[in-house]
Formats: sequence, structure tokens, C-alpha cells
Amino acid sequence: MRITGFNIFKAGIDGRTPVISEALTDEGISGLGEAALAYGSGATAVCELIAEFAARFVIGRDPFQIEAIWSDLYDHTFWAKGGGPIVFAAISAIEQTLWDIKARALGVPVFELLGGKYRDEVRVYANGWSFRATTPAEIAKAAETAVSRGYDALKLYPLSQVDPQHPNGIFKHVSLRHYDRAMRDHAVDMVRSVRSAVGPAVDIMVDMSAELTTDAIIQVGRALEEFDLMFLEEPVDPTNVQALKIVANKLDTTIAVGERLYTRYGFRPVMEAQAAGVLQPDIGNTGGIMETKKIAAMAEAYSMRIAPHICAGPVASAVALQLDAAIPNFLIQELYPFRVPEHFALVDNPVEPQVRNGKVTIPQTHGYGVSLDRKRIEPYLYRQVRERA
Repeated sequence: MRITGFNIFKAGIDGRTPVISEALTDEGISGLGEAALAYGSGATAVCELIAEFAARFVIGRDPFQIEAIWSDLYDHTFWAKGGGPIVFAAISAIEQTLWDIKARALGVPVFELLGGKYRDEVRVYANGWSFRATTPAEIAKAAETAVSRGYDALKLYPLSQVDPQHPNGIFKHVSLRHYDRAMRDHAVDMVRSVRSAVGPAVDIMVDMSAELTTDAIIQVGRALEEFDLMFLEEPVDPTNVQALKIVANKLDTTIAVGERLYTRYGFRPVMEAQAAGVLQPDIGNTGGIMETKKIAAMAEAYSMRIAPHICAGPVASAVALQLDAAIPNFLIQELYPFRVPEHFALVDNPVEPQVRNGKVTIPQTHGYGVSLDRKRIEPYLYRQVRERA
């Protein structure tokens, strides 16, 4: 079998831009992958880089040689060593397509290629449910709605606000790390309202998006301890391991970090310093499936758990489930279930509508268990790369 080309889709839908890659082979089997740059900036850049990497390093090769292709992308693109989200999102999207092809060719789910499954279903938490809530009353109502939709774990951003100037209400994070007592009191009121609305049995996670200085986040974190958080995410810049360690030592709340760390090399300093209790690698920007599994194995040796990050589209959700099945130290999986229907309609069997009682069953079908809806995805075709004659 030989890889003959790639289709790259850039699906701008309601303020998000899933970047989906599709690898083609000479035997008619194709595989899917997704880059984790559906929000923020960089979607166009990663589309271009996927095309370049595919043409230079992947097309013409055997898709079964996943580790060898990954190593060439890491060793010979030069910028991958010490690289950031654009480089590793491109590598991740390509690497995922290879696992899908291999699993489909062998007639098995991807988790069977990763050592088999530890579990039949995956616990998930909802993100995105609170984005338009700006007051304690609004966020309490939104939390009740999310729980009524089958979620028993919720994540929110108590310091961030909706940007009224943006047509899709995109977040505005804290600017210049500015912080005052009123902001702290507002954050506490938002979390208190959620806890009061959903009761003690629902897990709550708070994401600080590295918005504050070390001293400020300790003040906020201490004020939030009474609400029994599952974890406090990205309290400070994730590359500042010393600051992460200080916060972890000062608070009685588990620290989580990882969506902006890349490859096992980026996670290693956090593990060595024991600066977090939960790690959040994203299969769409940390290097792909095998890289995330390696990070999870390293974390297991440091007595840490894995709560994989997701910020992309419906392909990424399906890929994540296959990895979740094969991780022994798995904690919980992030999902964004409250996006517009067009977002999930890009594939034939999206994960999010299948959540029941806070869990979703792992698909047993070949590959990732999803295929593209051709009619819906074709308008978003960004680039085709083909093998030279």
C-alpha cells in the first residue's frame, strides 16, 4: 500500500475552523486526522504546512510505517525540534490519518493497534456551555441546561468574557494580566452559582487560560477551594514550570496543564518537577496518537493522570475516544457538545450526540468509527496534494 495524496479541509463554521486532513492510498483506503487549531489563530498556516509536509515527507510511502514517518517529520523538518502548535498540529493531523488507514486495512478499531482497550466507555465533560453567560444567574441556568443534556462534569472560564464586538461572541481573555479584587469576586460568584445550581455530585473544572500572575492566581485559587474543583487548569504560563510548582504547593486543588505543551519533550519538565497532578495533551497538537500515548506512559511513571484536551472538530473527538480506550491512567475526556449542528454534521457518526449519563461508548467499528459526509465537507476543501506522475 502507498499513500498517493491528501485532501485538506478548512471548515469555517460559526467562529470555529476545524482543519481536517484526509490521506488517500493506491488501494482505495483513506484515513482521517484533525489539527487542533479550530479556535484562536493559525488554521490557514497549519493547512499550508500539512500540504508541504505531505508532499515532501509522506506521499509515496507505506502508511503502515507510522513511527518512521513521524520520526522523519520530527527530525528532518528542522523546526519541529523545539517547535510549537503549528508544526505539531500539522504532524498530528498527518499521523492520525495513518492510524485510521492501518486500522481500516486490518479491519479493527484503532484502539486494537494501541494495545487493546481498558474500558468500554469513556467519562466526558462538557466545555463551551458557558461561553455566553456573563452573570452568575446566566451561568447557573447554562449549567443546569448542560446537566440536563446528560453531563455530570463541566468546565468553565470565570475570568473570561464574551467579546461584544465579535459576531460570534468569541472570548476575550484577561488583557495584560490585569487583575483586581472585583475580578476575583466576580470569578468566585460565577463558580459559586454553578456549584449551587448543579449540586455536589457534578464535577466542576475551572480553566484560567494562563491569564494571571502567580500571586494573583494563588489568591483566586484559594478563594475557589471551597467549591471542591476537580482541577484548576493552566493557572499560569504552562512553560513556567517553577510558577506551576509554586501554585501547586500553595493550593489544595489539583493543577492541570498541557494543551499548550508539545510532545513528550515539552511535558517532561512538568513531570520531573511534579508541578501538576493532571496532564492534558491534545492529540491534535502535541504530535498525534502515539506521542500522546507516550506522554501518558511517562505520566503513569510519575503518578499523574491524563485528561486529554480537545478543542477541534468532530474528527478529533472520534480520534480521542480510541486513545482514551487504551490509556490506563485516563481520568476524563473533554468535549464541546453545544456547537451548531453544522459543526457535527461534517461526519456521519459524531461522538457528542451519543453522550449518556456523562459517558460515551467507544465505537467498535473499523478505524475511528467516523467518515466524512462528502456533501457537507466538500465546500470546505482547501487544498489537494497528489503524488507526482
